[in-house]
Amino acid sequence: MTYAQSADVIEQLMSQLFDMSALAPMPQHGASAETVLGELAQRKAHDPDFHSNHLFGLVYQTERAELERVVAQANEMYLWGNALNIVKFPNLTRLEFEVVAMVGDLLHLPQGGGGTMTSGGTESILMSMLVNRERAKARGVDKPQILAPYSAHPAYAKAAKLLEMEYATFALDGDYRADVGAARAAVTPRTAVIVANAMSFPYSSIDPIPELAALAMEHGIGCHVDACIGGFVLPFLERLGYDVPPWDFRVPGVTEISADVHKYGYASKGSSVILHRDSDWVAHQFFMFGDWPSGLYGTPAVPGARPATTMATAWAVLKHLGIDGYVELTRQAMETTTKIRAAIEAIPDLYIVGKPIGTTLAFGSNTVDIHQVGDVLSDKGWHLDRNVEPPSLHMMVSPGHRLVVDQFLADLNEAVVQGTLSFRGA
Repeated sequence: MTYAQSADVIEQLMSQLFDMSALAPMPQHGASAETVLGELAQRKAHDPDFHSNHLFGLVYQTERAELERVVAQANEMYLWGNALNIVKFPNLTRLEFEVVAMVGDLLHLPQGGGGTMTSGGTESILMSMLVNRERAKARGVDKPQILAPYSAHPAYAKAAKLLEMEYATFALDGDYRADVGAARAAVTPRTAVIVANAMSFPYSSIDPIPELAALAMEHGIGCHVDACIGGFVLPFLERLGYDVPPWDFRVPGVTEISADVHKYGYASKGSSVILHRDSDWVAHQFFMFGDWPSGLYGTPAVPGARPATTMATAWAVLKHLGIDGYVELTRQAMETTTKIRAAIEAIPDLYIVGKPIGTTLAFGSNTVDIHQVGDVLSDKGWHLDRNVEPPSLHMMVSPGHRLVVDQFLADLNEAVVQGTLSFRGA
């Protein structure tokens, strides 16, 4: 699917979203299980096949059958559980606490820290921004501000809209990392939190987190590190001997970290963790209400009912893989990433954007239309995201890509040739 076609699909879906008359009504009589499941299978067949390993984003394939069995059976075991009521399902709460503790240990959360599970990186960010807003309001700040590098995920802008905060960005340096001088110039008395990336989505860069955290401490405000991608990559790169800049709770001034278990943690979708250096801050996440007929109602995050499956699968995957398992999967993904980077750097028409760290990267071109190269790759069945600043193709490399990397690189070379001919009007 080309970039233009993707825009057409989005427009079509949006038109359907606001015109329900175009969709089939609920049937009067139910269909058999075979009929329903058969139709689902037909529909799924039109979506990309996860196991083809042709997607460089959205899903994270390991091609480990045993791991997939653990995820599937943990899901099935807890399919009907509801984590809304910790009294009725106390073991679910225990699973959540243990997941938070394991991730906290991985990211060097100090004693006295705490956190919760959420449905994903966006909700983790939303909860962190809520906490920082409440702390700023307690200091008398009116309409607190989120201050983020230009490379920050849109979830921060979304949080600002939902929480009625101000959202401000500051510039990046020449390597597409947060510019500390620009951040310092942008801080205002209303700034509640400074955001930093530990593998930014567009460029896979690690911002100068010690400097940004020190700036936050200077002003007595929060410093949220977005490690939704890097949280389950960087700790294992460090163990493999890679040079990883300081970024986690070992850095003074880092107050929160978000990390997705459903990305490079390899759990099923709907699983993230938000960690706070001070467990007292977690109280700002909680919503408690008792002024209604059914007594006290409380939740630690946005949802009321929370699926037990996400807690069970996250717990099961962390226990099943352990540190050694994650180190091995990271090694596999990095070997493939290194091979891809070397091949890209060997193609004169291409360049790597910035100085990426880890298993994600973007590559662009000064001589061909890189998005057209992406369109050719799409026609060949590969799915890469597009960046627009600078125009580039974005890849998130998983362990499963080791099985298809040679074919991908052959197709990439061919796509660049086609893109060059088209660019020159040949």
